[in-house]
Amino acid sequence: MKTDPVKITEPQTKEQFEAYYLLRYEVLRKPWNQPPGSEKDEQENESIHIMASNKSGEVLGVCRLQLNSPTEAQLRYMAVKTGTQGLGIGKKLVEYAEQKAKQKGAGKMILQAREIAVGFYTKCGYKIAKKSFLMWDEIQHYLMDKDL
Repeated sequence: MKTDPVKITEPQTKEQFEAYYLLRYEVLRKPWNQPPGSEKDEQENESIHIMASNKSGEVLGVCRLQLNSPTEAQLRYMAVKTGTQGLGIGKKLVEYAEQKAKQKGAGKMILQAREIAVGFYTKCGYKIAKKSFLMWDEIQHYLMDKDL
């Protein structure tokens, strides 16, 4: 399936941030009946927000990069719009986040992958470190990592 070129950027405007958070909510929280606002946490202001959009500005994917220490970064809140998975959007987001993490001095990236996404992250070079937690009593997560 051919798709429009996807541009990876960091949201700057209020409207871009609203679209960014809306996609995070729609993909990662709403299907599990979580309330609006649950797609954010206390580290939003210290993190690097990354989004993928098409030429018309529609947000197709998002993720957040946070630095846990001077040498360890963490990829969080990764979401690709329903119907656009499998088009390489997630891979582009991960690659951008990894480059940013390296620029900030991180030598390692960690993430908590939902069970359904383990295969995707494995293709991106991540390895399972351990089975970690069960979110909302139904979504198994795995701690994964990769040396940058």
